[in-house]
Amino acid sequence: MSGERNIYLIGARASGKTTLGRKLAARLARPFVDTDRRVLLRTGRTVAELVDAGGWEAFREAETVALAHVSVFSGQVVSCGGGIVLRQENRDMLATGIVLYLKASAEVLAERLLRDPLAAQRPTLTGGGVVDEVSQVLAERGALYLACANAVLPAEAPLPELVELALAEVERLGGLRRAVAGRGRIS
Repeated sequence: MSGERNIYLIGARASGKTTLGRKLAARLARPFVDTDRRVLLRTGRTVAELVDAGGWEAFREAETVALAHVSVFSGQVVSCGGGIVLRQENRDMLATGIVLYLKASAEVLAERLLRDPLAAQRPTLTGGGVVDEVSQVLAERGALYLACANAVLPAEAPLPELVELALAEVERLGGLRRAVAGRGRIS
């Protein structure tokens, strides 16, 4: 594609990666990719169906394959599944791009999940209640998210503000190209 590094959005479920990703991609005139959607397109199964058929490990394998296929191309904004940081090979692929961690408290994430559970797309990870599960997942993955991140964004910020913060971080990290003369703005 463009030769520009991919921008990878990471964070827990319901942190807003897909929502921010779409807006950021539109602002940067870059393709948007969602790894969960790529898993569905490649396997013909939802996350829940893959987990039901082969457990979380089957989904994690499909997720790694999807990320590997996405990472071949450059210049994309990529929304990653919440557990993508669990595998070292995925962390290595993420390190080739700009990684923005959408960080939110367990309370904010639980409230979002309870408001819009999308049960078919978000099967339980622990078998527990939403609040307990989110707290446990953040405890297990928080250090991995931070280790992968080039920048941390407050996921609870209003979307327009979050987009501007993401753009500023991408620019700070050298991920924006100058527009062709005459357009007069960073693209």
